Amino acid sequence: MTIRERNEEIEEKILSPFASKSRESKGRIRDEEPCDIRTCYQRDRDRIIHSKAFRRLMHKTQAFISPEGDHYRTRLTHTLEVSQIARTIAIALKLNEDLTEAIALGHDLGHTPFGHLGEEDLNRVVPGGFEHNVQSVRVVERVEKNGNGLNLTREVLDGILNHRGAGSPNTLEGKIVQLSDKIAYINHDIDDAIRAGIITDSDLPSECIKMLGKNPKERIDFLIRDIVSNSMDVNDIKMTKEVRTSMYNLRGYMFENVYNSGKLSVERTKYSRFLSILFSYYVDNFDELPDEFKAMYKNRNGAEGEERIVVDYIAGMTDRYAIKTRDDLGDKLKKYI
Repeated sequence: MTIRERNEEIEEKILSPFASKSRESKGRIRDEEPCDIRTCYQRDRDRIIHSKAFRRLMHKTQAFISPEGDHYRTRLTHTLEVSQIARTIAIALKLNEDLTEAIALGHDLGHTPFGHLGEEDLNRVVPGGFEHNVQSVRVVERVEKNGNGLNLTREVLDGILNHRGAGSPNTLEGKIVQLSDKIAYINHDIDDAIRAGIITDSDLPSECIKMLGKNPKERIDFLIRDIVSNSMDVNDIKMTKEVRTSMYNLRGYMFENVYNSGKLSVERTKYSRFLSILFSYYVDNFDELPDEFKAMYKNRNGAEGEERIVVDYIAGMTDRYAIKTRDDLGDKLKKYI
């Protein structure tokens, strides 16, 4: 018996009947020989961590673009906070921690530079629109490893695709990540917004703070406990109705007073068309893309179109690389501004 087989047997014995067992995975798009040490979900987690897209999250915006200070969250630290929250819930509910972690670590791999400003910008100009969750799946299937992809399990792909609010993950582990993403960004973005002087503790809606807690630590702990107590031994991931409403009211406050407010008008003015300008330029000058992206287009016989490859290139940029690219192109961009 291999180490993997032994661990799969342990899963069968200790995990909840509602957990996604490694042995029961629906497999990968391309069949592979299983690892003799790691389960399929452990293998997925490791592939994501070692990917180039994961490393680039370190230099991608979470909520604040190029903040002055070393303590603001990046897309990478957000991802790690989501993973920590999600794993805590999964362990408490005896669900599959490895699957949960893999989904959490991969959920934002397709996010653009400049956070949601960048996503909104590409969504306006890309034919068919742009959504970072869809792009995250594309990154792990069609972009990583020079276009060969990571060949992740279907359960991980499903969790990544459906982590946004409108999604409906097919596993409880995916549902955990979907909620953990919101718990993480609501609370750490509040922390960063206070640090930036955009809001103060006293500005937060009092009814939400009274129910959920007066600081991020208290709120995260409270929300985790609510999910665990309501989801124990049931085939669902649930929150108390009042708690869920309060969390979404706090999220609504952040959208109104931080994300979409005039308080970030300088960022919006500077970066709101940054990526669409680069997109238009590279559509007209496809031959200037890096060789690996031109090779992807050639290897697929142009089936996906040049615009699709340009999107892959631009969405994968870090903030600083996008800024450097625009500076390097200089006057060439004038006709697109």
